[in-house]
Amino acid sequence: MNSFFITGTDTDAGKTVLTALLLAALHQRGHHVLPMKPAQSGCTENIPDLDYALALSGIPADPALKALMAPACYTPACSPHLAAEMENRPLSLQHLVDAYHTLCPHAQSLLIEGAGGALVPLNRQETMLDLMTELQLPILIAARPGLGTINHTLLTIQALHQRNLPIAGFVFIHTRPNGSDFTEPDNARTIAEFGQTPWLGTIPYIPELDTPTPIPFSKLPAAAQSLTQEILEKILP
Repeated sequence: MNSFFITGTDTDAGKTVLTALLLAALHQRGHHVLPMKPAQSGCTENIPDLDYALALSGIPADPALKALMAPACYTPACSPHLAAEMENRPLSLQHLVDAYHTLCPHAQSLLIEGAGGALVPLNRQETMLDLMTELQLPILIAARPGLGTINHTLLTIQALHQRNLPIAGFVFIHTRPNGSDFTEPDNARTIAEFGQTPWLGTIPYIPELDTPTPIPFSKLPAAAQSLTQEILEKILP
């Protein structure tokens, strides 16, 4: 099974929810899959995005393995490059790539969640896009469904196309209640047409996921589990 890199059109576009749902659904199917959050800021007593994905999927992780899943953690809640500078702990692309290759033998596949969007800096020379280019994995794009998403999503697709990166598709994520409007169906069609990229589906707002520690995937509403499985069917070989 392929590994995937999950990026977003912006911060809080739903990357973590998408990563966690796909991870949990794959684990439920019996796949030996692990998450990876190469660069994480806002870490105090935990690793927020990685811990979220592990909690939803129920995948255990010993400290040594978790260190590979999250090789660059910083306390300030800001862009990784700035957090690294504030803590005087430089972040390099090669460090993240090395951690990825060390983690690979521990699973059949990995789901790697980026930080912010494709052009978020890792340092003053390298960006998240450079990491995607190094890894050469199929990309999943988490995008907001409403007004403004056409521009943000097409710009992300354009940046990925310029690096000749494979795009598995984009998914709309409702990260707050009542976030839908009349533009949503046309937004999906327009992005798919202009970006020549498959729309894989929409994940509605799920209250049980709107918490730092979600309930297990098996206890989510049946519709949420089914939608996740449908997305998987479109991207799995």
